[in-house]
This record gives sequence, C-alpha cells and structure tokens, in this order.
Amino acid sequence: MTSDKPRQRSWQLMLRLFSVVVLVVSTAAAQKQPDRVAPKFSSAVAFDVSPPARDLALAKKTVFPSSLVLEIRPERGPVAKDSGFSGDAAVQRSIQTQAAPSALAIPSPLQTFEGVSNQDNFNIFGFRVNPPDPNGDVGPNHYVEIVNLAFAVFSKSGLLLLGPIDTGALWAGFAVPDCTDPSGDPIVLYDQFADRWLLSQFTTRGFNPSGNFNGKPFYNCVAISQTGDPTGAYFRYAFITSGADSEPFFPDYPKYGVWGNSYLLTSRDFGRKNAYGISVYALEKEKMVAGDPNARMVHFFLDSAVPGVLPRIGDGLLPADIDGANADDRVPAPIVGTQDDGGPYGATFDALNVYDLSVNWKKLSTASLKLAAQLPVAPFDSIFPCAPGSRDCLPQPGITNPDQYLDILSYRQRPTFRLAYRNFGQYEALVTNQSVEAAPSVAGVRWYEIRRTKGVYSLFQQGTFAPGDGVHRWMGSVAMDRQSNMALGYSVVNGTNVFPGIRYTGRLNGDPLGQMTLGEGVIINGTGVQTTTNSRWGDYTSMNVDPTDDCTFWYVNEYYTAAGQASSTAGWQTRIGSFKLPGCQ
Repeated sequence: MTSDKPRQRSWQLMLRLFSVVVLVVSTAAAQKQPDRVAPKFSSAVAFDVSPPARDLALAKKTVFPSSLVLEIRPERGPVAKDSGFSGDAAVQRSIQTQAAPSALAIPSPLQTFEGVSNQDNFNIFGFRVNPPDPNGDVGPNHYVEIVNLAFAVFSKSGLLLLGPIDTGALWAGFAVPDCTDPSGDPIVLYDQFADRWLLSQFTTRGFNPSGNFNGKPFYNCVAISQTGDPTGAYFRYAFITSGADSEPFFPDYPKYGVWGNSYLLTSRDFGRKNAYGISVYALEKEKMVAGDPNARMVHFFLDSAVPGVLPRIGDGLLPADIDGANADDRVPAPIVGTQDDGGPYGATFDALNVYDLSVNWKKLSTASLKLAAQLPVAPFDSIFPCAPGSRDCLPQPGITNPDQYLDILSYRQRPTFRLAYRNFGQYEALVTNQSVEAAPSVAGVRWYEIRRTKGVYSLFQQGTFAPGDGVHRWMGSVAMDRQSNMALGYSVVNGTNVFPGIRYTGRLNGDPLGQMTLGEGVIINGTGVQTTTNSRWGDYTSMNVDPTDDCTFWYVNEYYTAAGQASSTAGWQTRIGSFKLPGCQ
C-alpha cells in the first residue's frame, strides 16, 4: 500500500483553512437569520402509574393473512430528482489509513446477540411491519431495545429478561387510549443522571382510514421508569402535539434526547392543506422523574410557511443527547439539522444548521429557541439515483427487480439519530451523521464533529466513510467515548455477495482529521435479502455508550438471514453488539 501521509497533511491543512471560513460564515449567518420563535407552555394531558412491565399481559395474536406486511408511517415530503453525481469533498476511499498500524485495528465485538425480529411482530399481532426503526440504549445492568412494534429488555450478557412485548401494552389502561395502539416510531433512552428509562411512541388516531385528518389530536406518549429497573413500573404521560395556531399536526419522526433539566423532543409535523413545519419540545424532567402529574412541556414550531425557514429545517432536526457524566444546565441544548444545495428545499449551500434551545423551569418559566450557527460543510450529494421509485436505491445479491432495492433515505434532509453530545470542559463536542452518495451510485456515511467553545460553534472535522470496494454503507449512527474516540455503525449491502448486514468502524482521538482510521469490524454478516416492493430500510439505528465505563459502545441495527428471507418478504431481524476501541479502559 502506498503512503497516504502527503495527502493526509494536505487534507488537514485544507480542513483548518475551511474551519476558519466556516466560523466566519456561520456567525454572520446566525446574526442575519435568527429564526426566533415564541414558546408555548402546556402541561401533560394525562398521567398515571403503570403496573410493573414484567407483569404486562402479552397481546393476543389477531388473525391476519400470514403474508401481510404493514408499512409503518408512509413518509411524506418532496424528493429532488437526481441530476447526476455532484461529488463529495470529504470522502475517505481507503478502508484503513496509514495512521492506524495493525496493532490498533478495529477490535472484534465483545459480544453480539439477537434482538427483536419481525417474527416477533407476527407472533404478537399476526402480521409483520416495515421498516423496523431499530434503536436501543444501555444502562448499568440492562440493554433495552425498541422497534416497530415491540420492545424487549436484555441483560448485558444477552439474556432475554422481558418481552418482546407490544409497545402499546406499556400504556394498557391509560386515560388516553390512543397510546395503547402499536403506532410506531418508538424511541428508548437511558438517563444516566436520574437512573431512569424513557420509552415513547406517537399516536395515529388523528387520521381517518383514508389518511386524511379528522380533527382529533395527536399525542406523544412518554413512559419514565420509576427506578433504574426497566422491567418495573413506569410513570406514564401524554402530551398533545400541535403546529401553527394549535391545529392538530401529525408529529412524524419523533426523536428524543437527554439534557440536564429536560427531555428534548423534535418532530417533523404535517397538518391540513399541506401545512408543514418542525417542532422542538422540552419536557420538564424533574417532575417527570418524580411522577408529578403536572409536568410541563414547552413547544416551538418552526413553520415552513415563514420565508427562509424551510431550507434550514429540511426534513427534520435532531436534539442533543448527552453521553458521559457532565451536564451543565447553564448552556443551551443544541438542536442540529442538515441542508444540501441539491436537495428539494431550496438550500443554496451544503451546511449544518445549529439551533440553541434554552429552558428555565422555575415558577416564572422562560424558554427560547434561536438559530445559533450555519456551518458550511464540504460539498456532498444526498440525492441518490433511485429508480423506478424514490426508495428503490441499493441493489441486493440475487435481486434483479429494481422495485426490491433498498431505501437509502439520503434524500431526506436531516441527520440520522443520534446527535451524541459530550462536555469536555474546555469545549463541548457533538457528533452525528447522514447517508450520502459518496461515489457514482455508491452509498457512504458522512459524519461530523461539531464543537462549541465559549458558546461559539465550529465544524471541527468531517468525513465520508466509503472505501472503494463497491459496498454500500448507509443508515449510520455515531458516538464518542470519554477519551473522544469515535465509533460509527451502519448497514452494508451490494448487488453481488454482500447481503444486508451490520458493520462498524472507528477512529482514535488525535488521528488524522476526517478519517476513520481503524478499519472495519463486523457485528453480523447477512445471509438473506428483503423482497418487499416498498423498499423500506431503517429509518434509524442507535450507537450508544455504556455508562458504567463510558468506553464500551453498543450498537443495534437490522439485517437479514436466509431463514428470515424465507419467512416473509420483510423477514428482518435485529442484532445487538458491543465493542471497545483501543486504549479506553
């Protein structure tokens, strides 16, 4: 292998110069376009305490055709037409750089074990769903996974302790019966500061069977464990979601984050007559953890009808989710979005958009949301050449029908869960990612590290992981350990011999900027393919860090086996794996 050192030095110099330009442009843009929105405070509309989750009755299987696959939340929004590959200015073409000797290659998983599968959905409901939306989180003694439409609790050695259980069962007997539906888009988080678990899902009874709005409200249903045991009882809350003028808006794609004094929530909202916007919420954590029925919510609605807003909000914003032990309520919570000048929302340059959310829950509560920075990034291309439909993107081995290619979702102008946050004292770091077209008709993962120093945001580094081996890498999630080493997990596939599987890569603090230096590890290789014609994949995954050592990464994603392929056109399975990067103990 030839040395990449001259190229690495050139890249580092270019990145330093680029960062200076970013800082100047972002400060000016934030001052010119503040995007200030008025807060709306409200209280939970329902509250109670659940029975222990370990005592919940499993749902009885309803009789449906065994081949039935329901599409969860058919996604709305425009998709730009592909106009050819526009290039990627931060792409990494080698699998492992010269900066990482073989002694520091990516380590093998510490363990992997099976998570919830679509067969579990069939066993519970009598039908299967697509996509799975796999995510999970890790606590001191447990790993909790939640997918469409079930959740399960595992020991950290992979022993199944609870479930899989219908997500709606967690709200059985609740005052808002909408929450008992297995509606989807679930999220689970572990709050290391309160030693509590948060499980959530949205509701869908505000739709008629035809998909039109019927005037009924939509809710975000949030359950907070009473203790650190996720198999115990939960405080259950329902908050009404709305858009402009308190009209019912469907809160699509809800994403949560743990902050010092709040649980953060963002959603992609749709209303009547093509009304659209992005909601940013904060939930009053102190009261929710205490089981106070009067816990409040503050809501900001970024309305796409306001001139200049749409390019910056795109298809969604991500809330910060704290890793590590440092939380500072005196600093605003970052909320981040992404934009592509080749996308459908009118952006004029490729950038990350950073909002600051500040909330004071005292008696005279105050809150603010403002655009803090626009950070231009190295050019990328998010519009993939998909055909015949916008989701028919990535080929699979043995699949000759393009209607059965897999969805890349890169065309959605938003970063992919999570926005992992750390406070290192001298600076704060945020890492996130998105899928892109990294080479002509090849998917890659663009990842970012944003830093905030004394309140000022800058783009510290970025890269697109796309080794030139013809393998598509997409649907990623990224996080950072306590030594600022970084791990990135993702899906893989190609059209010849790589079946849908799960891999990961990483870099160490101090390695060349913009490079995943440690090579590639495997959580599990696939052995089967998906044959649905809705092509759905993802829509998100989750890379998390173990709070007990702040070093061990835990990752969950979907994959396929031959047995899963034989069971259904959407016979997906999920796999949970853990690993450490070199030097973090």
